[in-house]
Amino acid sequence: MKTRAIVFALMLAAAVASAQPATREVTVAAAANLNEVFQALGPQFEAATGIHPVFSFASTAQLALQIENGAPFDVYAAADVDHVEQLEKKGLLVAGSRAVYATGILALWIPPGGKANISRLEDLVRPDVKVIALAKPELAPYGMAARETLQKLGIWGQTEPKVVYADNISMAKQYGTSGNADAVFTAYSLVLKEKGKVIQVGEQLHSPIDQALGIVRASAHPDTARIFADYLLNGKGRDILRTSGYRIPTSAVQARPLATR
Repeated sequence: MKTRAIVFALMLAAAVASAQPATREVTVAAAANLNEVFQALGPQFEAATGIHPVFSFASTAQLALQIENGAPFDVYAAADVDHVEQLEKKGLLVAGSRAVYATGILALWIPPGGKANISRLEDLVRPDVKVIALAKPELAPYGMAARETLQKLGIWGQTEPKVVYADNISMAKQYGTSGNADAVFTAYSLVLKEKGKVIQVGEQLHSPIDQALGIVRASAHPDTARIFADYLLNGKGRDILRTSGYRIPTSAVQARPLATR
């Protein structure tokens, strides 16, 4: 009798579970500079839409390569426009889904407890500055902007021997967190709440870090992909990005209209 009751209970539980709607998801390939803001944005997006976001963070170039190799992403949120355009030209993104969602701000972070005396960018040439961390320019737009900045200031020749490269700006930040770098070029969004000193880099010193997104053509969830993209371009996501260290397009008109497959 007990055995039959247990079996019945298990069957009932299975029936109830199968009747529950499957969790809707969206998988987002996100540039490393978005790590903290997307971790904060994710729960708010899920609460508003019922869609669970799954984020995969890496450098913009690495993510583009993964998409070319068939990685199962729904949305590509890059740290530049070029890689999104290249994927679009190759037919790997939904036509018309490319749009700029934010402009990044480059910052120089001097971690707390360091011995180097840095109060402005030009101080990076000082002899007490031993190590400067930045992301590889060929992989990460923020790394390219950092190199452009040092070149524009005329101090690249003096600072290049001090540079250590990371695969993305989150990893570059780790050099500073671990005490292995005196100064770190990274996204303002990753350090605006950190201790230490943060120096925003003027826009005139490097090319604009316009960040674009696109819906992956092979997406298994084009509907949830569109909803996530709209959340960034036209919804609450704009406010979250703005308060997290990004400049936002003044209106959604600047973003190209999204289209599903």
